Amino acid sequence: MPTTTSAERRAIAEEHGLTRMGVRPPLWTYVKDVARRGAFIRVLGTASAYARNQNTYLGQLWAVLNPILNAAVYVLIFGMLLNVSRGVDNTIAFIVIGVFLFRFVEQSVNGGAQSIAKRSNLIRSLHFPRAVLPLSNVMSHLATLVPALVVMCLIVLGSGLLPDYEPVPITWEWLLLVPAVAMLWVFNMGLAFIMARLVAITPDLDNVIGFILRLAMYGSGVIFPVVRYVSELPEWMQGWMGTILEFQPIAVYLYLGRASLMNEDSFVQEPLMWGLGAAWAVVFFVAGFIIFWRGEERYGRD
Repeated sequence: MPTTTSAERRAIAEEHGLTRMGVRPPLWTYVKDVARRGAFIRVLGTASAYARNQNTYLGQLWAVLNPILNAAVYVLIFGMLLNVSRGVDNTIAFIVIGVFLFRFVEQSVNGGAQSIAKRSNLIRSLHFPRAVLPLSNVMSHLATLVPALVVMCLIVLGSGLLPDYEPVPITWEWLLLVPAVAMLWVFNMGLAFIMARLVAITPDLDNVIGFILRLAMYGSGVIFPVVRYVSELPEWMQGWMGTILEFQPIAVYLYLGRASLMNEDSFVQEPLMWGLGAAWAVVFFVAGFIIFWRGEERYGRD
C-alpha cells in the first residue's frame, strides 16, 4: 500500500493482529515465549549431546573419558609429582571432583559463546526466541555430565581403597551433590547467556575466553586448595584476596561438591556456602537472561 503512511500501516497491522518481526518483545512476553519451548530446548540439547561424539569409534564414552583423562593428568602432576595438596587428605578425590565440575563450567562458557555464531543459519531461517540456543547448549553438556558424575563418585569411592588413603564412606550427604549440581547448572545458564551476548557483539572476545577460563581454573581451587596459599601473599592482600578466592561462584560450587562427597574436616556442610551457591545461581541467571534479552533483535543481523 504505497499511498499509506507508516502510522497507517501500523494501525492496519494491529487491527488484523499482526506483529512486527525482528523486534525485541517485552521481557515478560519473552520469558513466556521461552518457557513454551521447553520441549524444544530439551530435544535440541540432547540431540547436540548425542551428535558431539557420534563420528568417533568410542562414541559417547568420550563424555566420560575426557574428564577422566584430564583428572588423571592433574592427579599425576599436581597430586603426586608436585604434591601441592596443602593439607588435603584425599588428593585424588579433591582433584577429580574439581576437574569434573569445572569442565561443566568450561563447556557451558565455550558453548554459550558459540551458540549464536554457530547457529546463524537457523537464526535467519526461523522465528523463535534466541535464548533457546544458549539454554539448549548448556542442556547438552548437562546430559553428558550426568553419566560422568556417576564415574566421578565411583572414583572418589575407589580412592579410599588405596593404601595411603582413608576409606570414603557413603553417607546421606552424597545426596547433596544433586542440589549442588542443579545450582551449578542454573549458574552456567547465566554464564552462557552473558557470553553469547558478548561474543555476538564482539567476536574477538572468543579468542580470550580460553585464557580467562585458565585463570578461573587456577584461581578457583580446581586442582589445589588455592585459599591456603593466601598466607604467602603480602599482608595487605591476604584479607580481601582470601575472601574473593573463597566466595567467588566457581569456588563455592566446587566446595559444595567436595563437601557432599569428601569426609574431611576441611569440607563440612556450611549454610553460608549453600546460601551463596543459591544466590550466585539466581543472580547470574536473572542478570544473564536480561543481558541476553536486550540484544535479541541484533542476533543474526550483525
